[in-house]
Amino acid sequence: IPHLLSMTSTPIPRTLALTVFGNLDLSIIDEMPKGRKKIITKVVPPKERTAAYSFIRKEVKKGNQVFVICPRIEPSETQQEQNTTNGDDRPSLSRTKAPSGWDNVKAVKEEFERLSTKIFPKLNLEMLHGKIKTKEKEKIMNNFKNGKIDILVSTSVVEVGVDIPNATVMIIEGAERFGLAQLHQFRGRVGRNDMQSYCFLFTDSYSQLTRQRLRAIINAKNGFELAEKDLEIRGPGSLYGTKQWGMPDLAMETLRDLPLVEKTRESAKQLLRTSPNLKEYPALRARLTGIEKQLHLE
Repeated sequence: IPHLLSMTSTPIPRTLALTVFGNLDLSIIDEMPKGRKKIITKVVPPKERTAAYSFIRKEVKKGNQVFVICPRIEPSETQQEQNTTNGDDRPSLSRTKAPSGWDNVKAVKEEFERLSTKIFPKLNLEMLHGKIKTKEKEKIMNNFKNGKIDILVSTSVVEVGVDIPNATVMIIEGAERFGLAQLHQFRGRVGRNDMQSYCFLFTDSYSQLTRQRLRAIINAKNGFELAEKDLEIRGPGSLYGTKQWGMPDLAMETLRDLPLVEKTRESAKQLLRTSPNLKEYPALRARLTGIEKQLHLE
């Protein structure tokens, strides 16, 4: 009977590494709940923004709800605490001007004002971000869940643990500024019933890397496939060092072969059952002793 159950829809190299060291047994759920439809995911360039807004109106008219995700809280002109570049609500240590390239990034407060007054003046909109007090956040989410809000403009605070069955559209502004795991989690906030749902990735970037990453989101059937693509794009880095990206070392490359991971673990268990102290395998014992001096297995 396990003492700990760790669940993720976006597995990472560390998860696989822990299975190798025997700290975790790995179970894969590769099926969607019954009745769920595949979420239609599309990249929306600037010229198609108006069409996307028209689509949102039609969805709300059907009685459905919409998420709009922005990378940051405040517009750069305020020069207040800036969000880190991974798109969440944690402020950076600097209170100076935003990093280069952030001037045109959508901010929740500004976007909420624009959408509620100019784009969807007849709909009910609300905004949500990390600086709002806890009780107010709970009130907003309850109103959204109860259908009192048509469109919720938010930062990444809704990335996990939010279940709004009636939400069918996820809009992600500045999609290139979020990690693939985050994009996958955002998309998972819709499609939680039997209705067809949609995820629109808004971006002004035309870089090759952006196109490659967003194509991965569109084509990936599940989190494991997306994690595999993420490894392919950025490289997994080194298992024994601190490097988290780039060309893989042999150990990290091997982790991509899940059947081999399982066979290796079973072989290691069998070896330890027959020779717990590795007395019969002096070369292996010496090698492990050397590794233990360099690496803390936790």
